[in-house]
Amino acid sequence: MHDLRSGRARWLAPSAAVLVFLLGWEGAVRFWEIPAYLLPGPLLVLQTLWAHFGSLMASWWVTLRITAIALALACLGGVGLAALFALSPWLEWSLTPFAVVLQVTPIIAVAPLIMILTDSASATVLICAWIVAFFPLLANTLAGLRSADLQLRELFRLYRASRWQTLRWLLVPSALPYFLAGLKIAGGLALIGAVVAEFTAGAAGRNTGLASRILEAAFRTEIPTMFAALLLVSLTGVLIHLALDALSRRLLRRWHDSER
Repeated sequence: MHDLRSGRARWLAPSAAVLVFLLGWEGAVRFWEIPAYLLPGPLLVLQTLWAHFGSLMASWWVTLRITAIALALACLGGVGLAALFALSPWLEWSLTPFAVVLQVTPIIAVAPLIMILTDSASATVLICAWIVAFFPLLANTLAGLRSADLQLRELFRLYRASRWQTLRWLLVPSALPYFLAGLKIAGGLALIGAVVAEFTAGAAGRNTGLASRILEAAFRTEIPTMFAALLLVSLTGVLIHLALDALSRRLLRRWHDSER
């Protein structure tokens, strides 16, 4: 019964907070008669979303696809490189500076250079989204691989386990909670990277993402349309977070204290 109540509260509390916020927003817009070109109310934003549903959903799919591909590539690259680092300290010492450079370099500064090298707006957006999602997965997975119990390490060494056996049966289970935590961070960053990179690349045309719709609406002073596109970006980020949070609970709830 307690678990059922806590589960309901987990959903009811944020839902109520969001509802109060939206009601307050709509009430403020109506009370002070704020024009729609300055701040549209939530109802007008929803009406605009419905009116432009087809074009906005096409752009949403472009953004979602790039985000998903970038996140998948970041998982492959980050986890694979972290495993190599765990097996070879020399390789870690050699390649860590390059990974750090990717992390600390502002993506807005890198996007024009990538645009010149690739000559493709879509490739630029994908690479930028991958860059910002890569380092959290690498750092968290590597920290997890290093967090394995030292006594268990000695036990594996005593039984003459190979490096790959140690990695498979000891290091990977120890790193899973860290990897999932990094995945939650990287999911949101991949979406942010895709949107920011599209802003910077100045992509335009039919097969472009939500950032292009936001820029287009801003240039035309169609503020409700701009808010509708922003709403889709925000909802996408929320859905990514919820999906990765559910994945984390499913994988860890039976054996890890953080999800019990």
